[in-house]
Amino acid sequence: MGFCHLCQQSSALIAADLGLCLACIRNQPEESRKIAAGVHGRIRRKWGLPARASTSATGIGCDLCVNRCRIGDGEWGYCGLRRNVSGKLKGVTASRGKLSWYHDPLPTNCVGDWVCPGGTGCGYPDYAYTDGPEYGYQNLAVFPHACTFNCLYCQNCHFRNRTLDDHYETVENLAGAVSKQTACICHFGGDPSPQLPFLLKASRMARANNPDRILRICWETNGAMSKHQLEKMAAHALESGGCIKFDLKAWDETLHLALTGVTNRQTLANFEWLAQQADLRPDPPQLISSTLMVPGYIDGREISRIAGFIAGLNPDIPYTLLGFHPDYHMADLSPTSRKQARECLDAARQAGLQRVKVGNMHLLW
Repeated sequence: MGFCHLCQQSSALIAADLGLCLACIRNQPEESRKIAAGVHGRIRRKWGLPARASTSATGIGCDLCVNRCRIGDGEWGYCGLRRNVSGKLKGVTASRGKLSWYHDPLPTNCVGDWVCPGGTGCGYPDYAYTDGPEYGYQNLAVFPHACTFNCLYCQNCHFRNRTLDDHYETVENLAGAVSKQTACICHFGGDPSPQLPFLLKASRMARANNPDRILRICWETNGAMSKHQLEKMAAHALESGGCIKFDLKAWDETLHLALTGVTNRQTLANFEWLAQQADLRPDPPQLISSTLMVPGYIDGREISRIAGFIAGLNPDIPYTLLGFHPDYHMADLSPTSRKQARECLDAARQAGLQRVKVGNMHLLW
């Protein structure tokens, strides 16, 4: 049972650690942003991460993501991967990164498995090995150990234990992990955004090491990378038959700030740009979208706004509504109910989207 610090109401639909209800987030945005900023700052400091993006006037600029840090001497960037040491950035580079990986049999539980080559065989024979699910093949799942957001419901929060450690991997090691059974490389996390120079270089090397065969490059992301980085990601996905999945976490900016600590402006602008390329390769789809149905926060109204935005760009963009599992600083909420899932599904369809499904059905109650 959470308590809202603005309206003084208690409810099972309020996350106690956030201390804000949906109505106050929507109706009192200025006050809600102040409270949310304090919550995110406290959580991040516990991990040893900066409370907010660096803005030092004399700092070293980083333009990889929406946070656009200007890292002062002795400071870390928001993602925790780069530190200004006597005027030079130390940490990850295009040649060394903080990440791990594993091989996942196809078809896997990818958000886009219902529209991607690995799960359906779409794009066969140019982009898929089989005319149907790619049984017998594998996905090389790449997990970067950092993120540009601070989601309160993060399902992979353990990665923060490795964000600030001293272990690095090389481009050669990652590219060399591709086997004869590897049909696709999927970068997720965390988020790929703060390590894109490394991941793009590894992807190029992996494909160069495996010429004349299918090796799709896919990305799962919050979509808040810089435009020039997105252009490079899109080129890799388009050419290889891979997909880019944007997690559109909320439409309302104050709600997005409350849930993630970061604005959604860059994400929506990037999504709009990428949607304009949908006709370049409609099968398999280059762009896929999803939203987590967080009880008490992501309701039918929010889904209607997100889906309307997507449909206005291209009604054929696949959209997955994901069931919520209580975790991290929203562990006191309940899982997504079947009632909420039905309302969100109806809202997405009524907004004009042609391809919508509910994922993680096993989590619904």
